[in-house]
Formats: sequence, C-alpha cells, structure tokens
Amino acid sequence: MKIHKNDNVIIVAGNSKGKTGKVLKVFPKNERVIVEGVNLRKRHTKPNQRNPQGGIIEKEAPINASNVMIVDPKSNEATRIGKQILIDDKTGKKKRVRIARKSSEMLS
Repeated sequence: MKIHKNDNVIIVAGNSKGKTGKVLKVFPKNERVIVEGVNLRKRHTKPNQRNPQGGIIEKEAPINASNVMIVDPKSNEATRIGKQILIDDKTGKKKRVRIARKSSEMLS
C-alpha cells in the first residue's frame, strides 16, 4: 500500500471530497485508512470510567484507500506516488524512496 501513517492526503471521492487531513491509521489488509477529521461517525455511549458523563462521541471511521491521494509538498495538490532508488555515497547501499509524481519531491 502506497499510503503510510502521518501522510498528508486529500479526499478525492465520497461525502468528504476535497477535505485534507493527516493519516492516523492504515489497514493494509482491508485497503482502508483513517484520516483526521474526515468521515466522522457519531456513537452513543453509556457512562463509564473514561467518560463518566456518557453521551454522543464523534470519531473517524475508515475510508477506502482508493478515495485518497497524497498531497504534493510543493504545490499542495493531489498527486500520484512513485518510487525512486537512491544510492548512498558513503556506504554504497541502495535505498528506495517515495516521490511525488507531479513535482518529483521526495516524500517523508
């Protein structure tokens, strides 16, 4: 899966289309991600130790990974992801890094 935790993404399909946020959690087996502040669901909870008041809690629900795209660090637009092999000068080892296809910027 090309999307990782802490990536900045933009939603390209669904009810939250156009919103941006940070990926909080990734479920590679199900091809789903949880994005901060996107796809919020309300849950009615009884009072308990953590929440003595109880009430309605809003939390993020998973969204399909095909509905999100990485935000290009240079232009702040949606971009596809590519891979590039860099060779370390000191050790000579190869390292694969993710790059933004629009600007060829390296992603963290």
